[in-house]
Amino acid sequence: MGLTYFQRFRLELSLTGTLFSCAPLPPHYSYLPWDPALLDAHAEAKYRSFCGEIDANVFPCLGEREGCRRLMDEITRRDTFVPGATWLLAYQPPGQSAAEYCGTIQGLCDRQGYGAIQNLGVTPLHRSQRLGTGLLGQALAGFRAAGLHRVYLEVTAQNTGAIRLYTALGFRRVRTVYKAVEVAYA
Repeated sequence: MGLTYFQRFRLELSLTGTLFSCAPLPPHYSYLPWDPALLDAHAEAKYRSFCGEIDANVFPCLGEREGCRRLMDEITRRDTFVPGATWLLAYQPPGQSAAEYCGTIQGLCDRQGYGAIQNLGVTPLHRSQRLGTGLLGQALAGFRAAGLHRVYLEVTAQNTGAIRLYTALGFRRVRTVYKAVEVAYA
């Protein structure tokens, strides 16, 4: 075993005066607001979004179904949980009896009164349709409704697609941090 370090960027966005409009969802998609009955659906969407991705190396719990379930439980039990900034994305084409949950985002509030975006993920088959942008917009509206004026997130430096999304929406890098992770050497 040894340590490796992943470079991560902290990005911030002011919600004061920020106008953010979401593109309409493609047909058969819908946003579902936070409901405790959807905790397992959030966990499954999180797992399917992150397993096999770089962030599952940085945060191993994201690469395990049970780890995602524990993480969702931990996030939603915090007294800083922001339900209005926590959304699930569902896809249900005609003739399909049950919805497929294909995206998730959670929100917390930190001690300084900033919104903290957690685990924005869209499953691979549903990417490149601006669904992540839409989920982020829903979360930003939830943070605004909670009275917060600034939000932040951390993103792994190798996740260039996510960085492009966030910077295109006005997020600015304010800090670089390093996450130490134990890895097994082959």
